[in-house]
Amino acid sequence: MQCIQAELVEHKELNEAYYLLLVRIPELERETFAPKAGQFVQIKADAPGVLLRRPISIADYDAENGLLSLVIQEVGKASRAWRKLPVGSILDLIGPLGVGFSLDASFSGAHPLLIGGGVGVAPLFFLAKELQRKNITPHILLGARTESLLLYKREFALLGSVYCTTDDGSYGVKGRVTDHPVLHDSLTSIYTCGPLIMMRAIVRFAKERGLPCEVSLENRMACGIGVCLCCVEATKRGNICCCSEGPVFNSDLLLWQ
Repeated sequence: MQCIQAELVEHKELNEAYYLLLVRIPELERETFAPKAGQFVQIKADAPGVLLRRPISIADYDAENGLLSLVIQEVGKASRAWRKLPVGSILDLIGPLGVGFSLDASFSGAHPLLIGGGVGVAPLFFLAKELQRKNITPHILLGARTESLLLYKREFALLGSVYCTTDDGSYGVKGRVTDHPVLHDSLTSIYTCGPLIMMRAIVRFAKERGLPCEVSLENRMACGIGVCLCCVEATKRGNICCCSEGPVFNSDLLLWQ
């Protein structure tokens, strides 16, 4: 974990709800800044009434150039403030934090399925790239309310087979991700991140099929290092901090029905 002053080098609007910040990690910190897919950073926001840092999943990292990609949904004062930052601004961030996804082939198998909804798509993009580096080609299932809110369709298509659902049927299969027929293919594992109700449904499906499954939780976090206890999750091991012992958990550990 490091406290880093990172320069904003690109600001890209993805759609009406989401935007991308590309920041450069200073050269002195790059040797020890080595994030894993599923980890996150805590970012300070210079906005009135915002006292605590906000957790943002890492969507990608170019280690050679020190470029960190952060996909952000505008939901409050902090995310509105970051959306207005001009290129050249400095972001005060702490990271990488948390526990990432399992990348070993003994967990993923040859045919993993990555299921993302909303901004939960971001850490799965980093995961898909890491799996590809291990010569594992994933299936990717993306869900959104409508076509304009689907993230990274083209980028994911370079990494594996992409499938989509939308609530309104404007793109892909109409309905929820659990309605898509790709779930009945010959899968070896599932990774998921997105709305809680979606992830709970996916975990139930994985248990029914006997598939190993990892979920990336989005519990509200304040400190990011397991001190404030804001993000505690009830598990079979008792109450544990999502930020320090997650955000990625094996679904078998969770007390979900």
